[in-house]
Amino acid sequence: MAKGKKSKNRLVLTLCFLVPFAMVCLIKYGVFVSGGSYQSVDNVSSTQNSNLTSNENTTSLPDNIDYIFDVKPILSDRCYLCHGPDEGTREAGLRLDTKAGAYKALASNLNNHAIVPGKPEESRLVFKITNTDPQQIMPPLSSNLTLSEYEKQVLIKWIEQGAEWKTHWAFLPPKKKELPKIVNKDWASNQVDYFIAKRLEKEGLKPSEAASKEQLIRRVFFDLTGLPPTIEDIDAFINDKDANAYEKVVDKLLASTAYGERMAATWLDLSRYADTHGYQDDLERIMWPWRDWVISAFNRNMPYDTFVKWQLAGDLIPNATPEQIVATAFNRNHKITQEGGVIDEEYRVEYVMDRANTTSKAIMGLTMECARCHDHKYDPISQKEFYAFYGFFNKVDEKGQIDYGEIPQPNITITQKEIDETLAFINLPDSIKEVKLMVMKDNAPNRKTRILKRGEYDAPDEEVALGTPNFILKYSDSLPKNRLGLAKWLFHKDNALTARVAVNRMWQDIFGVGIVSTSEDFGNQGALPSHPELLDWLAVTFREEGWDMKKMYKRLVMSNTYKQTSKITPDLLELDPDNVFLARYSRSKLTAEMIRDNALAVSGLLVNKIGGPSVKPYQPPGLWAETTGGGGGSTAKYIPDTGENLYRRSLYTFWKRTVPPPSMMTFDAPTRDFCEVKRQKTSTPLQALVMLNDPQLIEAATHLAKNIMKNKTLSRKERVQLIFRKITSRFPNEYELQTLIDYVQTVEKEFETNTQQIAKTGSASKTEYAYTMLSSLIFNLDEAIIKG
Repeated sequence: MAKGKKSKNRLVLTLCFLVPFAMVCLIKYGVFVSGGSYQSVDNVSSTQNSNLTSNENTTSLPDNIDYIFDVKPILSDRCYLCHGPDEGTREAGLRLDTKAGAYKALASNLNNHAIVPGKPEESRLVFKITNTDPQQIMPPLSSNLTLSEYEKQVLIKWIEQGAEWKTHWAFLPPKKKELPKIVNKDWASNQVDYFIAKRLEKEGLKPSEAASKEQLIRRVFFDLTGLPPTIEDIDAFINDKDANAYEKVVDKLLASTAYGERMAATWLDLSRYADTHGYQDDLERIMWPWRDWVISAFNRNMPYDTFVKWQLAGDLIPNATPEQIVATAFNRNHKITQEGGVIDEEYRVEYVMDRANTTSKAIMGLTMECARCHDHKYDPISQKEFYAFYGFFNKVDEKGQIDYGEIPQPNITITQKEIDETLAFINLPDSIKEVKLMVMKDNAPNRKTRILKRGEYDAPDEEVALGTPNFILKYSDSLPKNRLGLAKWLFHKDNALTARVAVNRMWQDIFGVGIVSTSEDFGNQGALPSHPELLDWLAVTFREEGWDMKKMYKRLVMSNTYKQTSKITPDLLELDPDNVFLARYSRSKLTAEMIRDNALAVSGLLVNKIGGPSVKPYQPPGLWAETTGGGGGSTAKYIPDTGENLYRRSLYTFWKRTVPPPSMMTFDAPTRDFCEVKRQKTSTPLQALVMLNDPQLIEAATHLAKNIMKNKTLSRKERVQLIFRKITSRFPNEYELQTLIDYVQTVEKEFETNTQQIAKTGSASKTEYAYTMLSSLIFNLDEAIIKG
C-alpha cells in the first residue's frame, strides 16, 4: 500500500513537471495565463505593490526581502508540514527547511527546482503558489492552509532578488549598530528610545503621552522591588520638582534589599527551586541557603557572568570558596525520588538530563532536550552533540533513589561558624545548629558518557567526548573539559546566545513580554524579535559594561518607552493590539507573589526579613493530607506557622512540588517541577474567588481598616480616600470617591444581618466592618492587581 502510494506520488510529480514548452515561454515573460496568476513584481504597478498585504491590503512589500524575517515565517507556517524536517510527513522529496533541500533538483529531473534564485518564472514554488487549479495549488486545499496575496508576493520578490538564504538570526553573533536616526529626537531619553522610535516611525505610529507620576512610581516599585510604594513615597515623588526626581527613586529602589528579593523570584522559577524532592512521597529538603545566596548576589549586583559561572561550576574554580560551592546548589534543585522499587540508574540519568536541559533553556534559550532521542528536528543539534553537552553534568557521584530522610550526596555542612566567617548571607535561626546543602562535585570523574538510543537509560551506544553544539561556537581545546570550561564557553564574546537571552529576559521582567516573546526558545521555532537591532545593541552593551544587571535594569526603566501611559486608543488597538511596537506601555497583572505581598504591605502586616527557612502561611486545610504518598514525615500534613512567619514575603513560602501553594498556582505560578523562563498569563473566575475569600487577603483588609481607624481625626471621606490610595497608589476621582462612600454607608446599615461575614473578618464594630469590606472591595478591583 505504502509502496503504491509512493509510486503514485512520483508519477504525479513527474507529470507536474511536463509543462508544455509554450507555458514555459509565457512564464518567462512573467505571466501565468491559465492555471496561475504570477506577475513579475517588476511588472506590478506601484499602486498594486503598495496594496499587497496579508491584512486588508494596507502594508507595502519591504524594499529588500529578508529570508529570516519575511520568508521563513511563511514557509514554516504553511509549508513545513509537508516539506519540512519530519521525514514521516515529507511529500514529493521536497524539503524547504534547509538550504540544500530547497535548492536541489526535484525528483529525477535535474532541470526542475522549487527555487531558482533570480528566476521566479523557472521556480516550481512560484508556479504552485500562484496556481488556481485545485489539483495544482500549494498549499493543497486539503491542508486548510492558504497564502495571502501579500505572502505570495513576498516569496516571489525574494526569489527575484536572488533567494538569499540566511543562518537563523539567533545563531549569528550580535552586532552593535549605530543608534538609528529618528525624527522625534526630543522624545528619546536614552538609547532604547531611539530604536523604539524608529520602529514607530516606520509603522506610522507615535508614542503615547507620559504616565502620571502616581502611575509611574507604582509601576517602577513593583518592577524593581515587587512591592507597592507607600503613601509617603508617592507624595515625596509628586512634590519633588527636581528634574532628576524619578532617577532618584530608581536609584533608591535598586539599592534596596527588596530589589534582590524581586529578582530572586524570577530566578527561582528558572532554577526549579522547591523545598521538597518531588515525586510521590515528596519529602522535605533544605535548599533555602542557596535561595538566600541568590538574593544576596542580586543585591550585591554580582555581574551576570560571575553569577552564572558560580552556579554552574563554582566548585571547580581553583581554591573555591564556601560561597562559590554554595552557589552550585543551582544544579541540584532538580527532583529526586525516594520511592521504593525504582531503578537507580534510570533516575540518575533523569537528574543529569534535567541539569543539561535547565542550563540550555535558561542560559541559551535552546530546546536541547528535543535531541535526547534523535537529532533535533528544527535546530542544528545532533543527538551526539546533545550527549556531549549532557556529559558536562554526568560526573557527579549521586544516587538515583535516596533513602527516607537521606540528604543526597554530594553535600556540604553549614554551621554558624561558617556563616560568621564566609557565608553571612545565610540566615540560620538559633533553633537550627547546622544544615546540609546539596551541591555539585565531580566525584565520578571516570564515568563515561554514551549516546542513549531513543533516550533510554538502558540503551547505551557510542561513547562521546564532552562538547557543545558547533553551530553556536566550537568548543576550544584550550578550555578545560568540565563545567568550568562550559561556563567560560557560554560567556565567550563569540557566543551568540548568552547575552541575547539574558537581556531579553530582563526586558520581559520590565515590559511583560520579551523582545523575543518566546524567551524560552531562541531556536528556529521560536518567535522572531520585534526589535532585532535593539536586542543586539542591548546584548553587546551588556557584555561591554561587564554584565552589570542593575545598570541594564536602570536603562530600561529610565527610558521614555517605559514611562508611557498604558491608555489605549481605538487606533492603537486596531493597528497594534498586542503592543508589539510599544507605542504605549502594556498593562500587566501583578505576579502571584506581588498580589499577596501588596495586600500585606499596604495593610501593615508585611514582615520585612531577609532569608532563612521557608515559612508556611495560610492554606486550605487538608490539601497535603489528601495527596501524601507513603512517606509521611514533615510533608504529610500542612501545619501553618504562627506569628511573623504568617506575614513574610511570598518568596519565602514553603514550596511542596506535588502541592504548590494553591493561591499562587491560581495566579499562574509554575509548579517548579522543571525550569520555567516565562509564566503563563491567565484571567479566570477562580482568581476572583481567591481575591474574595483567601484568609490572608481578608486579614489584610481587616488590618488595614483597623489601622485607618486609629487616626480619629480623619473624616469618612479622608478614610475612604486613604484606603483607595494605599491599594491603588492614586487618588480616586469624585465619582469613585462618592460611590465608595455610599458603599460604606450601605454596609453599615446591613451590619446586623451579616453575622457570618462579620465573624469571618473578626470586626469589632460596624464601622470597622464597613472599612474592612471596603478594603476587600478595592483589593478586588482590576486596578489593584495591575501594575501598569
